Order: sequence, then structure tokens, then C-alpha cells
Amino acid sequence: MENFFNPRSIAIIGASNSFFNLGASICTILQYMHFNGGIYAVNRKGESVNGVPGYTTVLDIPEEVDLAVIIISSKSVPQTVRECGEKGIRHIIIESAGFAEGGVEGKTRQQELDEIVRHYGIRYMGPNCLGTLNTHSRFCCFFGIVPGMYDDVFEKPGALSYIIQSGGVGALVIDSLQAEVSRINKVVSIGNKADIDEADLIAYFKDDNTEVIGMFLENVQRGRKLLEIAREVDKPILAYKVGRTGEGARAAMSHTAGMANNDRIFDSMCRQAGIIRLNSVSELYALPKIFTSMPLLRGKRIAVFTNSGAFGGITADFIVGSGLQMAQLSTETQEKLRKTGQLFNASNPIDLGPGLSIQTFIDIFDILLSSDEVDGLLPIPNVWQDVVIDAIVELVKICHTYDKPAAIYIPNAPERIIAIKSERQIPVFLSPEEAVRALEVSYRYHEFALKKRHLAWRSHYSSQSTDEETSRTLDDRMTRQAS
Repeated sequence: MENFFNPRSIAIIGASNSFFNLGASICTILQYMHFNGGIYAVNRKGESVNGVPGYTTVLDIPEEVDLAVIIISSKSVPQTVRECGEKGIRHIIIESAGFAEGGVEGKTRQQELDEIVRHYGIRYMGPNCLGTLNTHSRFCCFFGIVPGMYDDVFEKPGALSYIIQSGGVGALVIDSLQAEVSRINKVVSIGNKADIDEADLIAYFKDDNTEVIGMFLENVQRGRKLLEIAREVDKPILAYKVGRTGEGARAAMSHTAGMANNDRIFDSMCRQAGIIRLNSVSELYALPKIFTSMPLLRGKRIAVFTNSGAFGGITADFIVGSGLQMAQLSTETQEKLRKTGQLFNASNPIDLGPGLSIQTFIDIFDILLSSDEVDGLLPIPNVWQDVVIDAIVELVKICHTYDKPAAIYIPNAPERIIAIKSERQIPVFLSPEEAVRALEVSYRYHEFALKKRHLAWRSHYSSQSTDEETSRTLDDRMTRQAS
């Protein structure tokens, strides 16, 4: 799998000097990123493309090729893959569309392709995909990327890895994360996933430098495989899947050739595998920072504090509605809080009032986080003074000292929030709903991790038998739904 993200050499099949050639854009971005391996363009004329040496076929390339990216007419793909097999290329990304999502002719072409790759022992991504991106090795084979578009992404590599069926959703995630404190490790667009699928990639991310795995799926074809592999991963897996309605399922079918499956079955699989199912696409890039920037939430009791009293009631509703609880502060804890300064209210939610010093903020943080009555915080500070921002920076450090999280929401205009988040690298959420949701998923992941440890004492035979029965039933259901 490493050759898909960190190849030593790459052939771009279909790169030419024709107007708006997508393969040529891959040659350009690889050179711009200073890819330190061999780059080869393959086209009918054998012409060089943007300084990349050209050949009429991969068989003419004198050096070994780790990865071939194919972006040509779908009719020519099977023969091109056969030539890759003869060349000894065992890793291919097929970015061309026109296969199983393209009607009877496309399905016939897909069957021909499957026979060829089996014969040569080739693993491939796609068809109908965008490719791979690796920020740490500065590798990208997405087509259509303009030099300079993602400089910030590669200059600040991170620990989030994404498995995306849609190139458009992948672009949205990458763009949105440029304003976040959590950054990208790898992104892969899998398209029709006729060979390599989300389960293969989760297995790969399980052992690399990924900390959180995000997925956008339109269908699940190998539910048993996904269930078994996801259970083995000790990293949060966040998944958004389309197809909650019949209309969504039909749209998925026309896009990447996959039925969206029964939504209740997918929900059940997520619960068994410990996959956190997301409610919106925006949660793919909004929620990971609760895992990368904060300790896990190990209990349900949340303390809210704000210098704008109305938001105390707003967030209390969201907290209770999420299944978490408003922490019940004892008389002793409330008395400690009152001694820190002129608070308007020392019970939960705590109304801080407008005129506190940074030391007062720190004292409040210490009192709440050191209390056995509190498992996590939801701060809602209106940042009308710099001292409030300084206090929130300190809060992030104090959370790690006490091993308890805070989901921070700043009730200011979005552009103000984004500016503060970027300048001070504070893990801030854009709405109270988002902040509460972050605490909820942190707690759910902690609960599943506890469950896994609790079940570890069971005998291997008993565990294996139960898992096989459960996963076989799931796979059979997924297969029936997709047929």
C-alpha cells in the first residue's frame, strides 16, 4: 500500500500537451512539489510534458515504475493495464470514469479489467477516482491541482487521514482543514473502489502515523471485512455515509456504481465496529480536533462557563439532548468559584461576568478540572478582550494536565473565530451544537475503547466464533442490498 502514497517513481498515462489535459496537471504538481523520484509521461506521441520525459507506452520506460496513474478514455484502459502488468507495475490508480457506473458497456469493461489485474497480481484504486495525497512526503497525484493551491496543506502536515469516495468532498475537506488546528496526513479518493476499498485503507492507516481516520462513503460492499478490520483499530474512525433516504441511495448509484445499502444495517455495523457515524459532511473536518487536541471525555458530566449568560441555557439544552449531563456542582465547589472573583452565577452553567483577570480564569479552570464532579468543560467565552484569548490558550494546557477535555465555542462572528483559531492555534468550534457534538463523540469513542478492553479476556475461540457469525450475517445483508 505504501507505493500508492510514497512511490519512488510514477508514470502518468494520458499526460500530453493538449489543451486542459488532466494528466499534464499531475505532471505539473509533482514537479512543483519537488517529487524526488522518476516521473514519466505516457501518450500517443511519446512527447515530453512540462519537462517530464514522454513515452508512447509504459513498456518503453527504461526504469522500474512503482505506480501508474491512468487518466485516458475508459475504452483504452484494459489494454493499458495489460501493458502495465507486462512492465511489472503492480500498483495502479485508475482515475478514468466509464466503468460500472456507466451502464452495461461500462460493467462489461469492468469485468475485463478485473480479469487482467487478477492475471498480473495488480492492486488498483478506482476507477473513477482522484488519486492520493501524502503531506509528509509531499506527494500528490490529484488531477486539476494548480501549483500554490495547497501550499499550506503540505507546509503543515498533520495526523488526519481520509478515505473519500467523492473527489468533490475530498476537495471540500482539504480546503476546510486549512483553517483548522488539526492537519492532514493523507487523503485518498477511492471512487468505485472495485479493488482497494475502505477496509484495505483502514488497515494501512492502522499502522502509520495517522491519529484519526475520516471516511465519506456512498456504499459498503464488503461489510464483513470492514467490521473485522475496524474492530482491530485503536484510533477514532469517523464516517459519513449517504443513502439515509431512497433519493440519496439512487444518487450514489449513479455516481460511483454502488447501492447505498440498508441504512439500519450500516448503523448496526458502526456500533459493533466502534465507528462513529457522522450527521453531516462538515463534521468530517470539524470534529477531529477534539481527538488530536484534547484528552478523551471519560464521563458524561459537563461544566459550562460563559461570560454571556444566555449561552448557558442554550448549551444546557444541547448537552442534555446529546445524552451527556450538566455537572452538579457541590456547595463546596461553588464556594471556591465565588472566591475567585465577581461571578454572576457559581452554579452550572457558570456566568463569569465581564471583568475577570487571566489568573481568575486559570483559578476557575483549576477548580473545575480538579473536581471529581466534572468530566469535561464547555467554555463559551466572548473574546471581547485579549485577556480572554490568553486564558483560553492556558485552558488548553491545563486540560492536558488534568486529562480532561474542553470543547471551546466562541460566540463571535465566524470570521473572528477563524482568525483567532488560526493565529493562536486554539481548537475552537463554530457553534454550540458543534462543541457539544464533539464532546459526545469523544465520550462514545472512550466507551467503545472500554468495551473492547473489557471483552479482551474472552477466549479466542469464543470471540472468533461470535465475530464470524455476526460479520457473516452483515456481509450477506450488504451483498443482498447491493444486488
